[in-house]
This record gives sequence, structure tokens and C-alpha cells, in this order.
Amino acid sequence: EVRLVESGGGLVQPGGSLRLSCAASGFTFSTYHMSWARHAPGKGLEWVSSISPSGGSTTYAVSVKCRFTISRDNAKNTVYLQMNNLKPDDTAMYYCATGWQSAIKAGQGTQVTVSS
Repeated sequence: EVRLVESGGGLVQPGGSLRLSCAASGFTFSTYHMSWARHAPGKGLEWVSSISPSGGSTTYAVSVKCRFTISRDNAKNTVYLQMNNLKPDDTAMYYCATGWQSAIKAGQGTQVTVSS
């Protein structure tokens, strides 16, 4: 059974940082592209970032480029999203999923709230 468990969200002030984690199980993690997506209140599901199986290729949505960094540890079956210089517009539920540039609610998500 494929399982993705997101964690690391929380309440942070504008300009702050958070690191999200997604622990994967039930499939051969090291052979899959992985993505992060987010769902803000009143908006559609938005793709955020993707990483190749080796970690050698990454891509970002324009809205987060230069602020967010995606990475992975294949030995730990985990993908990360380092988020810096957070803005109120980054407030959303964040989800990880398999695939390149994929936006799917595969796990339960982790809430990120950016507010002063």
C-alpha cells in the first residue's frame, strides 16, 4: 500500500522558514519523481515543486522559485521542502505526491500558516 505522510507544518511569521517532510512507504521510492503541491482556502490545488528520482533535477513554480528548495533522501524514503522567506500567500495545506509536476492530495497534508 502506497503511503505518504507529510509533517513539519506550523504557524510562522512572514519572512520565517519551515521545512516540510514527506515519509514514503509501499513503493520503490528511489525510482519515482516526487512533487509538492498546496491547497489554499478558496483556491485550487497548486503544484509547487518536483524532484527527479536521483535528486539531480528539480523544478519550481514561479511563485516559490528562489524561496523554496526541494530535496530528497532516498536512504530514508523522504522528500523535503525547505521554505524560506515565507509570505502570507504561502498559507495552505501542503501535500506530497509521486510524479513530475503532479498536484494530487495523496496524503493527509500538513498545514502551513504564515501570519503575524
